[in-house]
Order: sequence, then structure tokens, then C-alpha cells
Amino acid sequence: MADSAIERRVRELAGPLCDELGLFLWDVKFLKEGANWYLRVFIDKDGGISLSDCEALHRPLDALLDEADPIPQSYTFEVCSPGLERKLERPEHFEVCIGDPIKLRLYSPRDGKKELSGTLEDYGGGVIKVEGVGEINVADCAWIKLDDDVGWNAGIS
Repeated sequence: MADSAIERRVRELAGPLCDELGLFLWDVKFLKEGANWYLRVFIDKDGGISLSDCEALHRPLDALLDEADPIPQSYTFEVCSPGLERKLERPEHFEVCIGDPIKLRLYSPRDGKKELSGTLEDYGGGVIKVEGVGEINVADCAWIKLDDDVGWNAGIS
């Protein structure tokens, strides 16, 4: 799914702040839930993030958002963790998760199965290579997530 113009602008504002704070900008989502709009900035770092990490980014990014004013309507702003079963959607997600266990759901069955799992061995050109499964086009997947059922050891750098 392509980023909206708002998500791209927030990513531009948040990226340098994350770099300064030693955080990895995992994703930015601007979405409507019910009657309310939410801007969610997902961050990570080696060893996981804490509430202090979220606060450290929230304050300066909130000031930048007020100044740049990229969002015309009212919204709730949140800085949070992408969680253990985080979705892998962007090229940088796949790159930092090589060597980690993943699970995925295909749109069409492969060898009679729609859900597959294994270790992410490689990524390039929209294709992932999964140990024991082979190569899969990312576009053929409904979702791809880290598999926390077998433990998680992603090395964010």
C-alpha cells in the first residue's frame, strides 16, 4: 500500500528526529477509525522501545507537526511500538528482518497452503526468499508478519 501525501510528509519530519534519538522509524499511518482520525508513528530500536522513547519522539515531533501543519483536519497523534507481530510492508522492513522468522498469507494457495512460515533469507525487487518455502512475490501476499510464536530476534540498525 502506498503512503499518502500526509504519511510521506510526516515521515520526512520524523526521520531526522528518529536518527538523532537512535530510533528506527518503522512506519507512519494516517487513518480514520470510526469518526476519528489517527496519526500513528511506529518506532523501534535494538532491545525494544520504552515509554520514554515514545515520549522523547512525541514532544519534538508534535512541535514540528504544529509548525508544518501537514494535516488539515483534527486528529489524535500517537507514537508507539509496531509490536511483536509487526507487518512487513516496506523494503526497509524486509532488509532489517533478514534472518528472522516470518509468517505470511498468500492470496492463492501454494502447494495447497495459503499460510506459510519460515526464516526470511533474502529480499530484493519485491521478492522474498523464505527458508524451506522458496521465493515469493510480496505482491502475492495478503500480509507478511514477524512470527513471534518462534521467538523474535530482529536486529534494527
